Amino acid sequence: MDCVFCKIVAGVIPAKILYQDEKVVAFPDINPTAPTHVLIVPKKHIASLAQLPDNESVLVGHMVKIANELARNGGIAESGYRIVINSGKEGGQVVPHLHMHLLGGRQLDNGMG
Repeated sequence: MDCVFCKIVAGVIPAKILYQDEKVVAFPDINPTAPTHVLIVPKKHIASLAQLPDNESVLVGHMVKIANELARNGGIAESGYRIVINSGKEGGQVVPHLHMHLLGGRQLDNGMG
């Protein structure tokens, strides 16, 4: 098991768990780019969004649902937030395990490329 997120899911690497259910786990990013920067990670290892099997497509919807819940609980739902999934090296994905970023707590730039 070389995947850092799999190690967090397994409890091998400690993390401050903000949310957990049978499908996903959420924890703060160790290199935050906003006051709120949470990662929502599937417990099942899927390398990237591009590798998401068709029969797992509802997983992304579940991740969005959890991001919305965390935004409400974190007090950023009303002011606004961003959810991002990077896929592949050129898409900015650093850890080869599907994950979603929840960003908020300040004015975010458009930064759309």
